[in-house]
Amino acid sequence: MTRSHSMSRRTVLAAAVAAAAAGGTGSASAAGSASASAGAARATATASLVDNRAWTSYTDWCGGVSAGTRVVAGSRPGVVIGRPAGTTDYTDPHTGATGIWEYAEWTSPVHRLAVPSTEAIAFWNAHTPAGTWLQVELKGTYTDGTDTPWYVMGRWAAGDQDIKRTSVDDQTDDKSSIWTDTFAIDAPASGLRLVSYRLRLMLYRKPGSKATPTVWRLGAMGSDIPDRFTVPESTPGLARELTVPRYSQNIHVGQYPEYDNGGEAWCSPTSSQMIIEYWGRKPTAEVLAWVDPSYADPQVCHAARFTYDYQYEGCGNWPFNAAYAATYKDLQGVVTRLGSLTDLETLIGAGIPAITSQSFLEEELTGAGYGTSGHLMTVIGFTADGDVIANDPASPGNEAVRRVYDRREWETIWLRTKRYNSTGKVVSGTGGVCYLYFPARPTPQQARALAAVGVR
Repeated sequence: MTRSHSMSRRTVLAAAVAAAAAGGTGSASAAGSASASAGAARATATASLVDNRAWTSYTDWCGGVSAGTRVVAGSRPGVVIGRPAGTTDYTDPHTGATGIWEYAEWTSPVHRLAVPSTEAIAFWNAHTPAGTWLQVELKGTYTDGTDTPWYVMGRWAAGDQDIKRTSVDDQTDDKSSIWTDTFAIDAPASGLRLVSYRLRLMLYRKPGSKATPTVWRLGAMGSDIPDRFTVPESTPGLARELTVPRYSQNIHVGQYPEYDNGGEAWCSPTSSQMIIEYWGRKPTAEVLAWVDPSYADPQVCHAARFTYDYQYEGCGNWPFNAAYAATYKDLQGVVTRLGSLTDLETLIGAGIPAITSQSFLEEELTGAGYGTSGHLMTVIGFTADGDVIANDPASPGNEAVRRVYDRREWETIWLRTKRYNSTGKVVSGTGGVCYLYFPARPTPQQARALAAVGVR
């Protein structure tokens, strides 16, 4: 489970969610599974509540504004440092070390959101060899015609020797704020929304080096989700189970406490590792040599270390997990919101498992045996009755990870945006947040399923 003792984005966004305009009508989705027409109709109706835009193609990259970057073609087009635009100093807030870095930048065209949004989450897929790192920034325009500042959405490297990957706190213009990895309108009840944005990539390397980050995917997901304690019930439409490795976070309790107190808080990297291995990727023995050899499943320890956000002090930064997955050969990772279990059935039907974020009291999810203020699970299928088959990392051991959860209960705890905690206080829910990891070259069936839920 994720940390519950800190002022995380989930805690702070509760106030924004509670103030959301009652006129909102649903969470994100495109057309759902053809086998569940009622669910598909609702998915179509809610499609306008999420906008998922990514720059991935050669044409996309050529359409941006460059200062020192170069576009590379090939089977996986991207942007790299060409001739650096200059040098800059960076003092790492977590080590105090100051270094000089060459930099180049790429700025996207303005993207007008299909839905004026209360929240936005940026994400990226990149390769950052030793001696390089990147920063992703977002600048938007509000419905009142004014602009946001350039917000830092993340400073990231695949490794942790050059900089400590980090979110950036205390960013606000008194209309919106950045909470870890999420842009949020401060007072959504006022009617203010984000209507457009640009993304900026800052690419860094050591002076004189020929190394460069390569960025293959850069995007953001904007959404305007409703203020709701309950959600419409979907109609079961698929019975299928994918064979996904099973890993428990709890067998790692006490291991590497410098990464968010050890395994008890590693639900996100544990879930990420399950799906990475489902796609046939895994760190090598050489890469895992730093892990204590007495520890089982050392790849889970590795995932925790390399998703860790040194500012958030946790492994649950959503874009950092997606970026970690994309460090494996020919994998992509995105963060999005879905609208119903029908959307998940569409993905499972195409062989794509998903990582979902939910929060609940123990009595709200039969058979879980715990309650949580925020937890990630891996959805791997559906029973003949439509119940959810999940690999739940909050299990005592790997053999207990596979769980079957009641469809109605599970759909509610995942999709709602408001709930009551154990003291009766109204707090936030995650509103259908989901990580999707999939091949860089998906099959036609996989591509259709991804497009059906708004991911291209």
